[in-house]
Amino acid sequence: MNIREAKQEIINTVRAYLAKDDMGSYLIPRERQRPVLVMGPPGVGKTAVMQQIAEELGISLVSYTITHHTRQSAIGLPAISKKKYGGQEYSVTEYTMSEIVASIYDQIERSGISEGILFLDEINCVSETLAPTMLQFLQYKTFGAHRVPDGYIIVTAGNPPEYNRSVRDFDIVTLDRVRRLDVAEDFEVWKEYALQEGVHGSVLSYLGIRREHFYSIRTEPSGRKFVTARGWEDLSDSIKVYETLGLPVTREMTGSFLQDPEIAESFTGYYALYRKYSEVYRIPEILDGKAPEAALQLKNAPFDEKLSLLGLLTAALGQEFRDWAEELDVQRTVFELMKELRDGVQSGSIGSAEEWLSLQTEQRKKVFETELRARLIGRGQERRKRMVLRRLSGMMEALRSRTREDGRGAYAFLRTMFTSEETARKARAEETGRHLTNTFLFLDRVFGQGQEMVLFLTDLSAGRDSLRFVREQGNEEYYKYNRMLLLKDSREELRNEVMKLL
Repeated sequence: MNIREAKQEIINTVRAYLAKDDMGSYLIPRERQRPVLVMGPPGVGKTAVMQQIAEELGISLVSYTITHHTRQSAIGLPAISKKKYGGQEYSVTEYTMSEIVASIYDQIERSGISEGILFLDEINCVSETLAPTMLQFLQYKTFGAHRVPDGYIIVTAGNPPEYNRSVRDFDIVTLDRVRRLDVAEDFEVWKEYALQEGVHGSVLSYLGIRREHFYSIRTEPSGRKFVTARGWEDLSDSIKVYETLGLPVTREMTGSFLQDPEIAESFTGYYALYRKYSEVYRIPEILDGKAPEAALQLKNAPFDEKLSLLGLLTAALGQEFRDWAEELDVQRTVFELMKELRDGVQSGSIGSAEEWLSLQTEQRKKVFETELRARLIGRGQERRKRMVLRRLSGMMEALRSRTREDGRGAYAFLRTMFTSEETARKARAEETGRHLTNTFLFLDRVFGQGQEMVLFLTDLSAGRDSLRFVREQGNEEYYKYNRMLLLKDSREELRNEVMKLL
């Protein structure tokens, strides 16, 4: 299965394990809740998926790479205590609490959430001294004498032996006590994720041309050469920052992420071309409906050049879609607060708008800091919450700069601020809609309804924010070309069926 299918199966498993009857007992008894074992190549996204699952289900995540642990840290340190047996006192050995189990209780205390996932990576690569402890853990959900708390689901991950020389085989007794999911790399699934997360356009375009370079592990006399999905995503993050700082993306830089010299060399050369295409075809002008003559002559260009242009357009629009979704979510949060302020002012329960805003900001800040400490939110949600806090701080600063007035006057002033922000946001959304329309018109003019339009529509439909934009804002060109291509596909399928009958 691919990582998306594995993610859904783990979500279903967690929901089933946490389900309770009307008496509060688990529908699947705890001793029958088999730990999940995800087996797959390194860098395929196993760890990232666990964070996504926890965030989507609103539960906690405690994550460890088990190879970083010794037997002592896993089961606890020995401690001598006194006990009486048959009326006589003896010195006996007990163990302090396992660091891993203790971290679960710490997470419960930090987050206030009693349900979560304990994720242990590289489970089949532990040291010889720790191996018996791991087998006991998989079978009985304990580290030494310390049991994983109720409400925490165990998910583990490991690498197949061809990827790691230190892999240990589990015996049938152990495997018969886990739910094993075998995961393989899948570029199409990763591409959907990459479009949603805003992976750099050069990476997506390059892999669209050289899919065989998406995931590669080979052994040579000089050592192992490898490239993973994790490497591409981390490279993308660094390229964005390098471009912001005006730093060169060199062969040495890419090679530190793509640990296969041939692939690193190939991508570095492509990246230079990608930047060149960006300058020659002037993407902002295409979005504004003023495509340069060079772009209009692309019909007979090599396919990789066309794919690069599509990548540039998709990346530019993708950033606008993400900005739109972010601004909309923040504005809707502020709108709900404005309604609460209005109702409070009208009822007389809120006297000072400034004090009320200050209290709201402090409360949200505390919740936000708790979520960060407990790792309950991802990068996107973190950014949105920071933006809301900044907006609230700006509103308070604006109120402080005015002559003190009653709640109604303060609310009227803040409403004017909000309306101004909303007007500007809507203007930016309309501009994004025009850019999308202009892109469709440009592609139709240059390529017609060929494979270039199909590829563009496919990538557009794979993006969460792009689909949300079309759904909420509407776009006639999107609907038009989508219908036309669907009709074209239907006709082709019908034609193929008829040909089979002849």
